[in-house]
Amino acid sequence: MMAFALILGAYILGSVPFALMIGKGIYRVDVRERGSGNIGTTNVFRVLGKKAGALVFILDLLKGFAPVFLALRLVSDDNAALVAVLAAGAAIAGHTFSIFLKFRGGKGVATGGGAILALMPVLFLMAFAFFWLVLLAGRFVSVASLSAAAFLSIAVFVTGQPRPYIVFTLAGTAMIFYAHRANIARLANGSESRVAFPWNRG
Repeated sequence: MMAFALILGAYILGSVPFALMIGKGIYRVDVRERGSGNIGTTNVFRVLGKKAGALVFILDLLKGFAPVFLALRLVSDDNAALVAVLAAGAAIAGHTFSIFLKFRGGKGVATGGGAILALMPVLFLMAFAFFWLVLLAGRFVSVASLSAAAFLSIAVFVTGQPRPYIVFTLAGTAMIFYAHRANIARLANGSESRVAFPWNRG
């Protein structure tokens, strides 16, 4: 019963559209009608600015972190890893297929990152650093996200993580690549937007 409650709670929490709530509630802007139309962190940064983007990133990260953190501490040792992974998957599914948005949503990168932070904090920090290296080098958020996901898929094998963690990481990477299929198409035809850092402007 505890496991079921955690997984269901993870899906409901993951479904909460913080980007939409903050956009409409504070800025009177529906982010689905601006920029890329996505409710993820990147579009919030683009449409509403740094403060809103940072807040949405932290909240979306916590959507993945909180249920996994609770599962690892509330479930018995024999089942903790499996329940934690199922809770992580449920949180990402909620963000991507939100019950509050007619089963639409974001791409799940920040929420998946929160889950990885709770499951494998060292690997999260390594992947986060890798994300920024790729982003600073090429200025494509999509490429940085895909690269970080691919990096994790290799790292879980190299570091000998538990099997549920490996399966979760591979499945999450596949979901992230699928969610970025439009970005991949734009990269292929040269129309993908780059991030404009302060030193790139002017």
